[in-house]
Amino acid sequence: MASKPILITGATGKTGSRVMGRLKSLGFDARSGSRKAPVPFDWDNPATWEKALRGIGAVYVNYHPDYAFPGAIANLTHFTRVAASCGIERLVILTGRGEHHAQLGEAVVAKSGLDYTIVRSAWFAQNFSEGALWEPVMEGVVPMPGANLAEPIIDIDDLADVIAVSLTGEGHSGQTYDCTGPRLLDFAEVADILSGAMGRRVNYLPISFDDFHAELAATSGTVFADIVTGIARETFDGRNAVLGDGVMRALGRQPRDFTEFAQSAALAGKWANAA
Repeated sequence: MASKPILITGATGKTGSRVMGRLKSLGFDARSGSRKAPVPFDWDNPATWEKALRGIGAVYVNYHPDYAFPGAIANLTHFTRVAASCGIERLVILTGRGEHHAQLGEAVVAKSGLDYTIVRSAWFAQNFSEGALWEPVMEGVVPMPGANLAEPIIDIDDLADVIAVSLTGEGHSGQTYDCTGPRLLDFAEVADILSGAMGRRVNYLPISFDDFHAELAATSGTVFADIVTGIARETFDGRNAVLGDGVMRALGRQPRDFTEFAQSAALAGKWANAA
């Protein structure tokens, strides 16, 4: 399989770009699965799939925008059939922990007849340094619902290592890797750690789910806000307040702590010139 190219869907995103970098540095032929790739791949345009999958050995499946969006599961089901017809040998799918629709997506891949690995992920540490929460953090706040929620936040670099080895290594067939950081943190503790790393105060700002929805709707539209708020209501109920062993099982080492992530991000200038 390693002799065949590997297709990375979502290759320009947080996880996909990191997986691409790792595979290329190891000498693998990793190809971008994105709308602007030399051979375009678009989740919303099934006509692009067969050409992008032709001659590929393994695929990193990072479904966009989310499994909870209308038609996503049917779309993924169709994709696995096209992948099988193209002779794909392995699928590695990224999903979210504790999400009903993500579990439906996992089931599609598991029943596809293809070799597969499921990588379930906790909340991304990089949400605070390069995602939706970057701007609020720059302004000195972490505005989130779930006041007492504890989450085992994971560094995406660890996640990318798990995905890369699952795409290229042996012993990962049929495995489900529950990937988390090494400890549970609530958002107030996250704000304290960010404060220490940045050298300026960042405060946790508890907000209601209604306020969370309103903010999303204002920037991304009502449909997006409805779906993302629904996921937040579903998963911010304590169900994910448990550590997973996916990083250790896949890589043989412990995941990186959020404090180490925050310090490294600060040194890299992620929050330079904060207000």
